[in-house]
Amino acid sequence: MDEQLATDHLDVRWIHGSASRRRRTDPAWQVHHHRDDTVILRQSKDDTYEAPFTFLLFGADRAFLLDTGATKDVGLGHIVDALVDGWLAEHPASAYQLVVAHSHGHGDHVAGDATFADRPGTTVVGKTADDVQAFFGFTSWPDEVVGFDLGDRRLELMGLPGHHAASIVVYDERTGLLLSGDSVYPGRIYVTDLPAFIDSMNRLVAFVEARTVTHVLGCHIEMTTRPGRDYPIGCRYQPDEPPLEMTVPQLRDLRDAAVSVADRPGPTRFDDFWIVNGMGLRSQAPLIARGLLGRAVDLVRRR
Repeated sequence: MDEQLATDHLDVRWIHGSASRRRRTDPAWQVHHHRDDTVILRQSKDDTYEAPFTFLLFGADRAFLLDTGATKDVGLGHIVDALVDGWLAEHPASAYQLVVAHSHGHGDHVAGDATFADRPGTTVVGKTADDVQAFFGFTSWPDEVVGFDLGDRRLELMGLPGHHAASIVVYDERTGLLLSGDSVYPGRIYVTDLPAFIDSMNRLVAFVEARTVTHVLGCHIEMTTRPGRDYPIGCRYQPDEPPLEMTVPQLRDLRDAAVSVADRPGPTRFDDFWIVNGMGLRSQAPLIARGLLGRAVDLVRRR
């Protein structure tokens, strides 16, 4: 791991939606250079309440983009092109490649794929578990840890089903960043298969205990800074967000929390996240109703 990030913090104020829907102030994407070879992007809540994060990592031979956002606009493609051009201006390379992969296959993480479909020198990895296994060379899914070299920058990937059948986690040896998708983040963790999710969390805890992890970075922020309090589904203005980055102790807490709700369907709140055990209509109904009410209140306040 690069020593410069051993004790770093992500000192950034993320865009979190505009106070007035009539006067939108956020850019479509926020671009944060965590370092010259590592870029974190957040999509605007003015464009989509999901406001997902995506990640762009540069190696000597290829760049790696994890997720393409929640809308089909071409904005992310233009931004990535400019970032790649900037990287190559400082680090010239012939036949430089871009690999577009996904933390998992839900629509708010793959909607921008078409932007990259015809881009020269670009591979867009498929969205199913079979696609992921075939491209990265998994032979014992999901238990196996596989390496993926960007050129003097090695990533490690592991299957992490439970939220989605094709969920993965990506560990960057250079920075110590653990990219955890929608399986670990400060928000509502929706679990479709709890036994698989608990197994994934157990394997992930064992994985991080054998490595140096600087930050655990998921793909959303849905909590407030008040313990156990989240923003309602559909909220487009979140001025009181906690940091995106989570810690290894919080990851362990999530594993233990998942075990504790094994016989408890529906949503359960914890200080730093919620776990929603089961995504059937019945378990979702309270959250959907609360989200619709929250959106109505939000609209009234922002007129």
